[in-house]
Amino acid sequence: MNDDPASPGAVILGWWGQNIGLRDSGAARALAARLRRNTDVEILCEAPVQELAPKLGLNSAGNARRLLRLVRVLAEFRDNSAESFAHRLGGSDPVLSPARFQRLLRADGDELTTALIRAARMLGPVETRRCNIARLGQDLLYWNDTTRMRWSFDYFHAPQPEAPQPIATETPA
Repeated sequence: MNDDPASPGAVILGWWGQNIGLRDSGAARALAARLRRNTDVEILCEAPVQELAPKLGLNSAGNARRLLRLVRVLAEFRDNSAESFAHRLGGSDPVLSPARFQRLLRADGDELTTALIRAARMLGPVETRRCNIARLGQDLLYWNDTTRMRWSFDYFHAPQPEAPQPIATETPA
């Protein structure tokens, strides 16, 4: 994860912390509840959601689904931690079965949003739901094959393979 304060992950963590992370605030609890329960249009009418969109370059109609996925899933988490979401779901005694995890990785669109929310809820009561919010947010923004591969290694608590080094070739003399 990039430590740059302007990185999407840092922007997302800051937004989450300010708006829904501190659930001892009535305003944060209420916003999180609305993000979990309201319709798409109602969520897009929330001022904090509209404030987040331009910070992430998601303030066009074509990006509404990505923005909705991001805020709906983030509303399921109560704490920020160093562990990735996939790491928390897997391991030797997984919370999410390998078959369900594979289905989650294959999902796209609204099906992906639903699968992520269900997986978050499997972590237990809302008070125990935590993960690395910045990384999760950035992964949701850039949900692609590279992200899915990283999640696979995280789920199995396996080290990420290093990027292959180019093979030096000698030219004939």
